[in-house]
Amino acid sequence: LQKYIASFGLIIFILTLLVKLVIFPLTYKSYLSTAKMRVIKPQIDALNAKYPRQEDAMKKQQEMMALYNKAGISPMGGCLPMLIQMPILIAMFRFFPASIELRGKSFLWSDDLSSYDSILDLPFNIPFYGDHISLFCLLMTIVMFVYSYMNYKQQGAAQPQMAGMKFMTVYMMPAMMLFWFNDYASGLCYYYLLSNLLTILQTTIIRYTLDDEKIRSKMNAHAKNTKGKKSRFQQRYEELMKQQEAMQKQSKR
Repeated sequence: LQKYIASFGLIIFILTLLVKLVIFPLTYKSYLSTAKMRVIKPQIDALNAKYPRQEDAMKKQQEMMALYNKAGISPMGGCLPMLIQMPILIAMFRFFPASIELRGKSFLWSDDLSSYDSILDLPFNIPFYGDHISLFCLLMTIVMFVYSYMNYKQQGAAQPQMAGMKFMTVYMMPAMMLFWFNDYASGLCYYYLLSNLLTILQTTIIRYTLDDEKIRSKMNAHAKNTKGKKSRFQQRYEELMKQQEAMQKQSKR
């Protein structure tokens, strides 16, 4: 891209677009898995009410796995796509600060994309933060907070266990990123800022083009096609549950 475009800010923008297009199928699958969990939440709540005792945990898990299989939901469907993206995030984290091409290249208010940008130099040093305010880092943190809040509302409605992680995912992580990235390359903060903005845009578009009724109809069609069938994951999970149950009975004896 450097051969055809002079502005490295524009190059980073195009790079971000390309990366988001490549991993869009993963983003779509992650959203779809969470949306399916939201649709079957009443049935999950019914199972929790049916088996409130700890002694019935295995029976509840077995029926829950059967429900997932019937609905075509993979238990790892929501988090696995996010884990697959981690190598890309780590690669970008290592690339921008070490990129010789970015040294001395300015964009907007940043004089050097390979170093931090400063819109205000502080007369004192804040521990773990520094003596300046990086605007790209600040904007990245704000957008990350918005995305984390949207993601929490989406997953929290589908998975009640996410409620306990609200402080960590919505508030703590953006705050940690603010302190951590204030001294990092402005090109990196700019990339993460664009990445989160594009993810919010993608999620919004998917949400308005794929409503719960469409998801429910697909799940019903899947249930008819797989009636009486068990996935390999469910079969292995049930075998493990039976082994665990047998070990518990043996330990009680």
